[in-house]
Amino acid sequence: MKRLLILSGKGGTGKTTTAAAFIGFSGAKAFADCDVDAPNLHLVSSFDSVGHKTVYMGSKKASINTDLCAGCGKCLEVCRFDSVEANDGKYKIKEFACEGCAVCTHVCPQQAISMVPDEAGEMELYKDYRVFSTARLKMGRGNSGKLVTEVKAALKREAQDSELQIIDGSPGIGCPVIASVAGVDMALIVTEPSVSGISDLKRLVKTAGSLEVKIAVCVNKFDISFEKTKEIMNFCKDLSIPFVGCVPFDRKASEAINSGKSIAYFDCPARNALFEIYKNTIEILNN
Repeated sequence: MKRLLILSGKGGTGKTTTAAAFIGFSGAKAFADCDVDAPNLHLVSSFDSVGHKTVYMGSKKASINTDLCAGCGKCLEVCRFDSVEANDGKYKIKEFACEGCAVCTHVCPQQAISMVPDEAGEMELYKDYRVFSTARLKMGRGNSGKLVTEVKAALKREAQDSELQIIDGSPGIGCPVIASVAGVDMALIVTEPSVSGISDLKRLVKTAGSLEVKIAVCVNKFDISFEKTKEIMNFCKDLSIPFVGCVPFDRKASEAINSGKSIAYFDCPARNALFEIYKNTIEILNN
């Protein structure tokens, strides 16, 4: 089994479009969306079956039993995160502000405050003749890396016999990206020819390199700046990073995305360029 991860240093570079195209080109029977803060691979992944949903419990947060609360305000005094507020003469915890430090539980004279597991997100697993694992993190939760690990574990568990698993990773270089990279055979970095795109590419290459994963790079919308595209190619050459191709700006790619379809099934220049990138990437993955 080979596990291919698609990454980008920033949002909007075409990472998910590339992942969806690769799934279509390869006919992959196992894939996952690890961008748990803003998952969208499901928009182009139609399944006849209803996804099996599982609540993901994160770290604990404080909860005040209003029947026991005497309204003394000591919890309000000690909270560093402004997560306690008045509630009809008593107090309650602000769900999105509590950091789970538990200081309030130690100062409450009524023992009205307890630490309870927090519903941090929701995992979904779709199965027909394919397996698709995804999840959505609730707003304000800081468990994205752990949730990504769970998404990948579910895919691995439910698709053990798959020859190829394609994973749509998170943008950036933070915890969810590190969790996405762990255990994969190769990462394809999708970048764009802009100052910010090049800066984020360099950061992501450094991050992936520290995790000792095989990487390759491609450029999306390369024709918006030939100069910056050349700069990216030279950067890859200097570091001996495989450069697997360029994708032109193509309005039909936007049409495919807006219609909820993978560009793999459209006849357009962007699709043809992505197919060549797919072939080059798979060759590196298998060597």
